[in-house]
Amino acid sequence: MMLLLIPVLIALDAYTKHLAENGLKEHGITLIEGFFKLTYVENRGAAFGTMQGARWLLVVFTALVLIAGGIYYVKQCKIKGTVASRLAMVLIASGAIGNLIDRFLRGYVVDMLDFYIFGYNFPVFNVADICVVVGVGLFILATFLEERKNEKAKRG
Repeated sequence: MMLLLIPVLIALDAYTKHLAENGLKEHGITLIEGFFKLTYVENRGAAFGTMQGARWLLVVFTALVLIAGGIYYVKQCKIKGTVASRLAMVLIASGAIGNLIDRFLRGYVVDMLDFYIFGYNFPVFNVADICVVVGVGLFILATFLEERKNEKAKRG
């Protein structure tokens, strides 16, 4: 059932990228002065603009991560994983697929969420990036809590 979130999140990511391409290319939109705006960016690299021009390396790496994540999901999460760990894997897969589609079809990832926080202009990102970051954070938290639960059970 939770796997049905994947196409929904991929569609949301694609829709926001479509809106950005068709409405932000000419100029961005400031939503909260000095804090948040929508800005069209073509990211030809990975996170924070690293690995510029490594399109096919990123495509292959992402495909391998998706395969490994799928195997992990089937062997661990689906059988004995918590709801949080399953949701984390779904979020990570959704984000990875969303950006993989961009890299494969466009040759770059469309980013549009532009924050300026505490004097720092944070790298522009998209819905797929949010899915990956939240998914990784949730996975770490779920793993930590599960380990803690297992340690308590061992001690009695």
